[in-house]
Amino acid sequence: MKAEIRKADWITQVETREVMTALETACPGGNRFVGGCVRNTLLGQPVADIDIATKLLPEDTLSAMKVAGIRAIPTGIEHGTITAVCRGIPYEITTLRRDVETDGRRAVVAFTEDWSEDAMRRDFRINALYADMNGVVFEPVPGGLADIEARRVAFIGEAEERLREDHLRNLRFFRFTAWYADEVDEEGLRACEALREGLQQIAVERIWKELLKLLDAPSPYAAVKAMTDSGVTGVLLPEALSLDRLGGLETLETASGVREEGFRRFQMLCPADKDIAGAIASRLRLSGAERDRLIAFAKAANRFEPEMSEADLKAMIYRVGSEAALDALLWRMTGEPEADWTTAIDLARNWQPPVFPVKGKDLLQGGMAPGPDVGRRLKEMEEAWIANGFRLPDA
Repeated sequence: MKAEIRKADWITQVETREVMTALETACPGGNRFVGGCVRNTLLGQPVADIDIATKLLPEDTLSAMKVAGIRAIPTGIEHGTITAVCRGIPYEITTLRRDVETDGRRAVVAFTEDWSEDAMRRDFRINALYADMNGVVFEPVPGGLADIEARRVAFIGEAEERLREDHLRNLRFFRFTAWYADEVDEEGLRACEALREGLQQIAVERIWKELLKLLDAPSPYAAVKAMTDSGVTGVLLPEALSLDRLGGLETLETASGVREEGFRRFQMLCPADKDIAGAIASRLRLSGAERDRLIAFAKAANRFEPEMSEADLKAMIYRVGSEAALDALLWRMTGEPEADWTTAIDLARNWQPPVFPVKGKDLLQGGMAPGPDVGRRLKEMEEAWIANGFRLPDA
C-alpha cells in the first residue's frame, strides 16, 4: 500500500523546508517526518506538532542547525532529541533509537540508523508511519497504512510486550482509540485488561494528562466503556460511578451541538461528594485550579432542584459561581433525565451574574468604624441585594 502527503500545508511551508533542507544537507536521505503529523494528515485531521526522525546523532543535528542559522535547543539530548525553532515554529528532531532495556515506566535507548528498529519501539502502527520531505510515506512496520484506512488502533507486534515496555500505553490505547478508531481492537483490549495493574507503576501526573486527552476526544464514550468493562477505569479511578452520566452528556452534546471539554466529562464519572472529590484531586495530583473546580462542583451538585424558580436559580448560580453551577447542573441532568433542567442549564450557560456594588470602603466612608462589623454588614447587605433581585433596597 502506497501513500503520500506532499500537498499538506505544514510540509510545504517555508520553515519546514528550511529545517529539512538543513538535515538533508548533513545526511542525505536520513531524515523523515514521523508520528502524529503523518498520521493526522492521512486521517484528514489537524496537525499540531511536527516531529522528525533522523539518522544524525544529536550533536550532528545541533551542528546542522547551526550551519543553517536555525536556533536549536537540546531539550532531550540524552535521549536523542533536540528542538529546532525556525521563525517561531518548533520542530522536535530525534535520532533513530532502539530500546536496550525497559521496566514498564521508562526505557534505556541506543542510537541506530535502522528505520525498522526505530519503528519497532513505538506503540501503535499508525504512529510508526514516516514521510520524507517530498511527502512519500514509509511504513517500516507493516500495517500502519491499512490501519489508517480501517480507522483502527493496533499495537505494533505483540500487544502485551508493548505494554510491558511502558504501561502508560494501556491508557494511550484507549485515548488513541477514542480519537482515531471506529471500534476497539480486540487483541489490544485483551492485553490492556490482562496488564491493567501495571498502570499503578506510572506517575499519576502522566495518567491524569492522558485521561484528560482521552476525555477531550470528540466522542469518548465508547472508548471509556471499553476501558471500564476491561477493569482499567477501576485501576485509575476506583471511585468512578456508572457510565450513565457520561453517556447522557454525550447524548446531550449531540442534541445541542455544544461539545463539552474533558474536565466536565471527567466530573460525570465522579460522585458529588466534596471529601471524595478532595481525595481524587490529591491522588491524581490535580492542579490547584482543577482541585478547586472539582470540589466546587461536588459541593454545588445537591444545592439545585428542578422545581426552583428562576429567581432562586439565579441566586444559587450567583452563590456557587457559573462554572460550578453548570458542572453541577449537567451532572444532575444526566443522572435525572426525567426532570426538566432546561431553564437552569440555560441560565448557568448564558446569564451573567452581576457584581455586588457595595464594598467595605463604601461603609467606612459612610462613617462605619473599621472592624469585623464591616464584613458582617456587607454580608447582610449582599443577602438583601440578592433577595431583592440583585437590586439594592430603597433607603
